[in-house]
Amino acid sequence: MPANPQPEDTEQDQATQTPHLDLGSLEGAPMAGTNPDLAYSRVLLKLSGEALMGEQSFGIDEKVVAKIADELQEVHSLGVELAIVIGGGNIIRGLAASHRGIDRVTGDYMGMLGTLINALALQDALEKRGVSTRVQTAIEMREVAEPFIRRRAMRHLEKQRVVIFGAGTGNPFFTTDSAAALRANEIHAEVLLKATKVEGIFDSDPEKNPDADLLTDLTYQQVLEKDLRVMDAAAISLCRDNGIPIQVFDLHQAGNIRRVVTGEQVGSVVREPAA
Repeated sequence: MPANPQPEDTEQDQATQTPHLDLGSLEGAPMAGTNPDLAYSRVLLKLSGEALMGEQSFGIDEKVVAKIADELQEVHSLGVELAIVIGGGNIIRGLAASHRGIDRVTGDYMGMLGTLINALALQDALEKRGVSTRVQTAIEMREVAEPFIRRRAMRHLEKQRVVIFGAGTGNPFFTTDSAAALRANEIHAEVLLKATKVEGIFDSDPEKNPDADLLTDLTYQQVLEKDLRVMDAAAISLCRDNGIPIQVFDLHQAGNIRRVVTGEQVGSVVREPAA
């Protein structure tokens, strides 16, 4: 029995995917790292659950999911190894539920299940566009998704499959921002892409202050000291400790994800100060 065998797909793994599509070997997408136009070859994208709502007050807007899937398909076709962490705020937030009388731990687990609903919706949209996709969950749910196994996730990425991580970290009291930072570190992502509904990081809330200034280049320490709240402090610190830059940009501006991975200056970047 060889030490540390490389995990491969099993029949059970394949059974958790859309059965009528044979997407094991995607044709037409260049291998990761072979496209000289890419600034990053492996990225982790953090999507909020609210991004899937569109103009609705709750749930999933299929047209919005389709638009996001179109953008991701374009990025994937460039040869980018793409991992995604998705939130569940369009369905339920654990903290908000706790304020309505639900136990905080129970509320957080409910929120984790919400992220799985979103992950499956996005997987469906991507596979309809010919993008081979796997959902991995931090809470075991074998009938609908693979359990999170780091080496298997990295193998999927190497095989040009999109990997969507659901259920956050699998632990209460941790946000999906923290989950995004954790997974980015685990899979050795070159950048964490934080998709938002505003242009980037501002010195104050641009929805409340029309004169707020866009901050295009920041250090991790500046974000923490100024309490800019683009992500929670645990996520910022984890990226700082391992040198993973955070790119914050407007998801609703068409083409922004492609612009970021090809090295264009978009939104705001959080990174180590220049030497």
